[in-house]
Amino acid sequence: MTIADRWLLPDGMDEVLPPQASRMEELRRALLDLYHLWGYDQVMPPPVEFLDSLLTGIGTDLDLQTFKLTDQLSGRMMGVSADVTPQVARMDAHSLKREGPVRLCYCTNVLRAKADQHQGGRSPVQVGVELFGHASLAADLEILRLALESLDVAGAHEIHLALGHVGIYRNLVQAADLSQEAQDAFSAALALKSPGQLEEQVTRHVSDPALADMFRALEDLHGGPEVLERAREVFAEAPQAVNDALDKLCDLYRGVSAEHPEVAYYFDLSELRGYQYHTGMMFAAYVPGYGQALAKGGRYDDTGRVFGRARPATGFSMDLKVLASLAPKEPAKDAVWAPAEDAEGLSEAIQALRAQGRRVVRALPGQRTGAEQHGCCERLVNTKQGWTLAPLDKAESA
Repeated sequence: MTIADRWLLPDGMDEVLPPQASRMEELRRALLDLYHLWGYDQVMPPPVEFLDSLLTGIGTDLDLQTFKLTDQLSGRMMGVSADVTPQVARMDAHSLKREGPVRLCYCTNVLRAKADQHQGGRSPVQVGVELFGHASLAADLEILRLALESLDVAGAHEIHLALGHVGIYRNLVQAADLSQEAQDAFSAALALKSPGQLEEQVTRHVSDPALADMFRALEDLHGGPEVLERAREVFAEAPQAVNDALDKLCDLYRGVSAEHPEVAYYFDLSELRGYQYHTGMMFAAYVPGYGQALAKGGRYDDTGRVFGRARPATGFSMDLKVLASLAPKEPAKDAVWAPAEDAEGLSEAIQALRAQGRRVVRALPGQRTGAEQHGCCERLVNTKQGWTLAPLDKAESA
């Protein structure tokens, strides 16, 4: 191993350097302030929890993403948080136990054993919101609107919002009485958009001709808002629960598009991302130039059941690192350069500027770098009136 190799970071782990670290902090504060204005209370989940609570009700995907270790005090298995959502659900159900709707927000580091294919990175700074205790369309609309406003705060443009509702597929599966094995096979075929594989599964597992045609149609039900009208025709004879889910998806689209007509809307009724734990609407937001979702979320009712309190829940999450890259921060040139000399009144002048919120860089004795390299635009000079600010003179301050 060479000296250079010794300091390489593991794959998928990254560090944030200036000035982008400042951009992330500004954005973190702006988003948390936004959520505060919408009535969301901030929580700070622990970085590690026992596995039996950390992985409750979220399927196998998060299990594979979770680093596991043994607690030296209790001997029990623990996991490093790979997704904050289950932790916040535990807080709502077990720690807070509030009545009525509960709005919570967070911004914290998480760690993943492998990257999330839908919202990549192994060490994201996860920021998001969760709304517990209300199963209404209004709650889902609030989450969608807040997600879009969050992206606006981050400087996102040309947003494409992919909307779906897991209830359409889930109720078709229930009507066809598919086994878990058959469901897995259908999910794999739909994920691959493979007509041959889908036809094979339909022929093998679905005996009702009308339901069989509905399953076959699923893979073609993707595109713009016109997909919703086509779905009306396809599911005209479907069980009422299928059409109820479609009604909710149409209502969501009307509600959010009325306030955000500038967003491009996309629908894919065979999209099963998060099928194991989503119970209603699902969404993901994209912008050109980024292959992965900037924001993703949906409804995941009853996650708190294992904690003794089943509650409706809806929310979304984002990676602050990715959001900060939407509008990269240029190195600041707003500081004041102070000389290294120990002159009378200099320390007081520096303190006064810092009290006013000015950034002051004081030179160190013998340093070779000058004011420009340290982001300064002015300098302190000693005049008859005392220490005053003056434009940066490159020749004198170099």
